[in-house]
Amino acid sequence: MKKIAIVTGASSGFGLLISLELAKSDFNVIATMRTLEKGEELLKQAHVLGVKENIFLHELDVTSNQSISKFKTMLENTEHIDLLVNNAGYAGAGFIEEIPIEEYRMQFETNVFGAISVTQAVLPIMRKQRSGKIINMSSISGRIGFPGLSPYIASKYALEGWSESLRLELKPFGIDVVIVEPGSYKTNIWTSGKHISEKSLKEDSPYFDMMKKLEQHIERGATQFGNPDEIASLVVTLALKKKTGLRYMIGKGVRLSVFIKNIVPWRVWEKILLKQLK
Repeated sequence: MKKIAIVTGASSGFGLLISLELAKSDFNVIATMRTLEKGEELLKQAHVLGVKENIFLHELDVTSNQSISKFKTMLENTEHIDLLVNNAGYAGAGFIEEIPIEEYRMQFETNVFGAISVTQAVLPIMRKQRSGKIINMSSISGRIGFPGLSPYIASKYALEGWSESLRLELKPFGIDVVIVEPGSYKTNIWTSGKHISEKSLKEDSPYFDMMKKLEQHIERGATQFGNPDEIASLVVTLALKKKTGLRYMIGKGVRLSVFIKNIVPWRVWEKILLKQLK
């Protein structure tokens, strides 16, 4: 039997590329997205690669209880699940004083509670078969805080801690949990995928100048963003690997940044980060 993988947020970005790479590796991929119309590009690229028969679209809004319930019903007819990639997410931005608490809740609903809900739906099958792998797509933002991105960063820190607990709970059942921590890559998360709080975009905001500097910092670094195909290749490598560690950092400067943060006093690290925005 072919291995079966589930990928959330598969209509664009990392999710789309991961789905294609898994299909090329002969997985049957259940590619989920909020609306099936968004899957046209995935199917188009799968057809070009000759792997369209390995892609199965499924509508799933990870923030909707009704949608999760339908997803569980679909899984009742699934004999086995070898891989779950929790990829659905977006980047909330703005400055803490100006971000409505509801925007934080929305960020966590997708990036954290969405991953939890999908995982809970899949776990009974993996536990009964006593095998499987769950790959949670985190970010360097789950290891390093940065001004102006607190909703996204807080959600990724939460995902990291939850993943640690999840791995420890599932090890006795033969299920592996892996965290992938990309740096900056050429995907739409920093364009259409970035949700900036409205107040922080207004010129009368006390944080307006800092927000502009943050956006300029991201734009300046865009030329050095990595090729997202690297992420898809890493996920497939991890999916096929028999023994995995917990965390896998990937991207230019990621390992060095985390290393420096861990060894220097906070006041030094603070100066390094804030200097980048000047």
